[in-house]
Amino acid sequence: MKKAVIWSADVSMMLDAVVKPDVKEDLPFPYNKQAFCRYEPIEKRIDNARVLIVNTLLRYESDMSDVARTELNGSAESRLRFENKVSGMACNNIAQNVIRLVRQPKTLTVHLSELAEAARDFRPDAIVMSGTYSDFDYYNPDHLAKFESFIKSTKIPVLAICGSHQLVAQSFGSRLITLDDKELSEKRSDRVVEYQYKLVKITDTSDPIFEGIQDAASGVWQDYTREDDILRVWQNHGVQVEGTPQGFELLATSYLCKNQMMVKRSGGQLIYCVQFHLEKSFEDWSKNPTRWEHPNESRDGRILFENFLQLALAHKY
Repeated sequence: MKKAVIWSADVSMMLDAVVKPDVKEDLPFPYNKQAFCRYEPIEKRIDNARVLIVNTLLRYESDMSDVARTELNGSAESRLRFENKVSGMACNNIAQNVIRLVRQPKTLTVHLSELAEAARDFRPDAIVMSGTYSDFDYYNPDHLAKFESFIKSTKIPVLAICGSHQLVAQSFGSRLITLDDKELSEKRSDRVVEYQYKLVKITDTSDPIFEGIQDAASGVWQDYTREDDILRVWQNHGVQVEGTPQGFELLATSYLCKNQMMVKRSGGQLIYCVQFHLEKSFEDWSKNPTRWEHPNESRDGRILFENFLQLALAHKY
């Protein structure tokens, strides 16, 4: 539905309420006793930020493991074409968040295999890692070992999204399983998935990434978040982290996927991991064939992204 249509429908409802005050309208989501969503202008509140964006998908055959080459059985080339297409969109969505939230942003996009060297040379304020598509036993094991060494030692704040959330958890010793508790190698396809906008429950509202959640006057969070500690976020995954790795604290959960968000803030590290796609906020809806209104729908993700950048800039180690 186009924005002009949404706007006119909202205006119509408000006019009806004025003319016929006793008529009750059916209330859309959220369940906050309002027949409208308030307009929220997006302001750039961050002056400067250097953000290293990490493409965590597969690019070349050298990024693949022997398992991938064997199981893909001649279709490796088409898989790589697909992952390269997805990675371009994913990294662009992350970059758009930085560009639209920071007055003077500087970004650099690199592949997972180049992360350690890029972090050393670019000296970012924050690292944001994209989602993934393939299971990690399809990845070059040398790349995974190199990442594990980096993520366990880096003091640069990290935001890991979807598949990267799972990769961070695996690097810290957690097991990955399907949403119906199967081993990944047992069920490569036809998995149970979480898709489209779903609700997740915040388990620790005291974490600073949820700043202002208890303050109705702040005007930052939606009523459903302030009243019931709920986030509405875009989901697209069929894999989950089992439990919470040592050193991390659970921040959000859901029915199908218990670990929706976690943080590590010890040993001089600040690592936020989210199973959902908070970066969808600034996807250009007119270029998206599904026509999802991400700028309107993903406001919760946008707030989390901005709060992460603020926390990253303030991080001391």
